[in-house]
Amino acid sequence: MTYYISIANQKGGVAKTTSVISLGSCLAKSGKKVLLVDLDAQANLTMALGINPLKTHQSIASVFLGMESINRVLRHSNIPGLDILPSNTEMEMSERFLPIRKDYENILRNAFMHSALNGSNPYDYVLFDCPPSMGAVTTNALQASQMLIIPTQAEYFSLLALRNMLGLVRRIREQGNPNLIYRILLTMFDMRNRVHRNLREQLETTFHEGLFHNVIGVDTKLRESSLVGLPITDYQPTTRAALQYQALAKEVNQHVHEYVAELV
Repeated sequence: MTYYISIANQKGGVAKTTSVISLGSCLAKSGKKVLLVDLDAQANLTMALGINPLKTHQSIASVFLGMESINRVLRHSNIPGLDILPSNTEMEMSERFLPIRKDYENILRNAFMHSALNGSNPYDYVLFDCPPSMGAVTTNALQASQMLIIPTQAEYFSLLALRNMLGLVRRIREQGNPNLIYRILLTMFDMRNRVHRNLREQLETTFHEGLFHNVIGVDTKLRESSLVGLPITDYQPTTRAALQYQALAKEVNQHVHEYVAELV
């Protein structure tokens, strides 16, 4: 079965896209088949895999607007086991026009259900890279997902955005996806910073199992990897960030194994 994960935060600059491509690459290297879905009009995930959004005429926006199927938009990356549904500026149009469509909150879920019914969805994981907002596109991703990962900095304004995201989770559960769970991922964490350490302790006390055990530290190599169009696990596989994302992938895999076992 395919496990769907949204990576989202209302606040930008929290390593959301970096976490999508890094986690996706680690899962692929562990032998999983992974599909990344770029839902952000900025198309940073698309560019991070070396695809020029300006030359991408068919994107995930075409699926939202009812012009293409998932299969027609799908692109293979240079990384074995890792594919992508790219984005382009047409995603801005999708965000504006989605609410006028019937049952618009479930367009993405229905598109993947149709793909699976046709036997063309062989993925172990689908990761949605959401825009930094809580609009129609992010709502679609959460309606289609079993898990929401919320990348969060150990800083005050990030914690305010986290509160808003948890409010969205409650709304999604009430509106048709009652089994959606969330996990908070601390990113750009600096162990030397006392404020970071204190806020991590507060999050652990407040959220318990809702917080990933693994954290992602500050690492300049992460920014460099985006510029060269490679995940950190391919660009600098022995760096601290690469090892941390590998550990995160194992933690995600463990959760999914437990989830599947409960269904049997």
